[in-house]
Amino acid sequence: MLTTDTYIGAYRVVSAIGESAYAETYKVKDERGKLYFLKLIDFSRLGREQYDDDGRILEMEISRQLRHPNIARYRDSGAIETDVRRCVYIVYDLIVGESVADRLAQMQCLTVNDAKQIVVGVLNGLKYMHSLPRPIVHNRITPHSVLLDLSRSVPIVKLTGFGSARHTGKKVSVRLTDDPENFYIAPETLRGESTVQSDIFSVGALLYHLVFGMVPYYMDLSSIKNDPMAILVNLANASTRPLRIPNIPNPEINEQLINTIAKALAPDASNRFRSAEEFIKALNGEIIVGRTAQVRNDMTFGGDTQQNKDRRLTKKTGNGFRDVAGMKELKEQLQSDVIDVIQDPEQAKALGISIPNGLLFFGPPGCGKTFFAEKFAEEAGCNYRYISCSDIASPYIHGGQDKIAAIFNEARENAPTILFFDEIDAMMTDRSKHNNVSESGEVNEFLAQLNNCGADGVLVIGATNKPEQIDDAALRAGRLEMKYYIPLPDEETRKAIFEIELSKRKSDAGIDCERLAQLTENYISADIKLIIDNAARLTFRRKLGTITQATLEEAIAASSPSLSPDVIKRHEETRDRFLGGKHHTTRRRIGF
Repeated sequence: MLTTDTYIGAYRVVSAIGESAYAETYKVKDERGKLYFLKLIDFSRLGREQYDDDGRILEMEISRQLRHPNIARYRDSGAIETDVRRCVYIVYDLIVGESVADRLAQMQCLTVNDAKQIVVGVLNGLKYMHSLPRPIVHNRITPHSVLLDLSRSVPIVKLTGFGSARHTGKKVSVRLTDDPENFYIAPETLRGESTVQSDIFSVGALLYHLVFGMVPYYMDLSSIKNDPMAILVNLANASTRPLRIPNIPNPEINEQLINTIAKALAPDASNRFRSAEEFIKALNGEIIVGRTAQVRNDMTFGGDTQQNKDRRLTKKTGNGFRDVAGMKELKEQLQSDVIDVIQDPEQAKALGISIPNGLLFFGPPGCGKTFFAEKFAEEAGCNYRYISCSDIASPYIHGGQDKIAAIFNEARENAPTILFFDEIDAMMTDRSKHNNVSESGEVNEFLAQLNNCGADGVLVIGATNKPEQIDDAALRAGRLEMKYYIPLPDEETRKAIFEIELSKRKSDAGIDCERLAQLTENYISADIKLIIDNAARLTFRRKLGTITQATLEEAIAASSPSLSPDVIKRHEETRDRFLGGKHHTTRRRIGF
């Protein structure tokens, strides 16, 4: 509306800055040449709720009251009238710097320390506003309403944009578009309510955005951008969904910060921080914030991918030990020591018996440790969960400990449960061999969870090719207390593997599995499975119809064992060392 060198009262327009739904902003100079920020408000665009009971413009009256280092300083105001428009203007100190929106556009997300400094500055301004004799709620805190004054060596946060500011309890209306910043609006503000907790929600959204580089509860509203009512409904429903915490590799992000953000963003205002001061104390670690059920923490639970769904706690069903070739001694031992206890808990309890806390399967790779654990769970008829290193890995301090605790808590709630930790040596590494505080904390968490977990109906099975790398404290009685070496399958077991695998496929009735076993000395279970797969491919390629003895022997001739004699010898030496050591309570050599 105004051009350069136009005068508004005593101020000369230097340049236009921007425009909103009801106002235009300019950079202006006074008669001494000092620069200011001027907001020109068009009366015709104001809503009734933007006036106070005496007909005065609320934004102007509120701006006049505010005097705080973290709030843009009011300097002057006035009115102008033209033939077509009646306007008022508010003059503020010009802030030399940039908005937080500008900063995010350059960097996408900030360091946690920088994000906290900005948020604490905003909260200090709000603490002042909320503590006035007639408390004032800002109602529209976004990255555009928070400026960074860069005129000094240390940036100073300045809160601006008081167009939606109201005294507590006063009705507020919001103009809704598909702008992502609408997700900063508290659920109750969408209903016209104005409370201190509404600002707490918006600051929580700001902190989330600064740390994770995205808006909380976000969904694409562009398809309904011309339908304000549909936007309102979607915004209202958005915060009822779990708050997603992205898995971003930032070691500064910890459980306290996540819980603080989640509390500030609680859909129910009564569950948020009671004041800006309490929010600040949480950010400073002066008060500890607990978890909230509203969080879907990708960092802690690994997201919602199909792989993670497949790895959640499930009831294993199948043929159990009938699918396992050989291993007769191990089957019998586990039947009496574990499965019978699980299946007859009353008798076991009368005798003061509970399932063991942990079992360790160790030996060369590819010999069936994982397969046996799954079939054991089927035989026992209890819940089962497979856990790999990635399921507990976390880029965050203490994040791995939280994951471990969550896994055991879920297992206890659904007992009896078998937890199978694959490559457990990488999860319970000898603490004397590393000085990483987080890794040591994860081992400590494992040890604490293992103590008496059997009494809670949780059985831990660990599998490893490198038992010597496991922390000694995990291998003592009361933790991974029963140990079984699972070597290469012997001839009898190899014969049984061929019989079981071939029974699942179309093959000749006269196949000599005993000869096949003799031809595959030092082959691991995985090698035998590959041989049968290769024979099946030859059969398919040649259109023979059924797998024959000849194709199987051809596949054997074209293959070689996965493990060299030196590797086999090294594993046998490990077996002798471990099962002969003073810390090892079970000495068994199990054939597979």
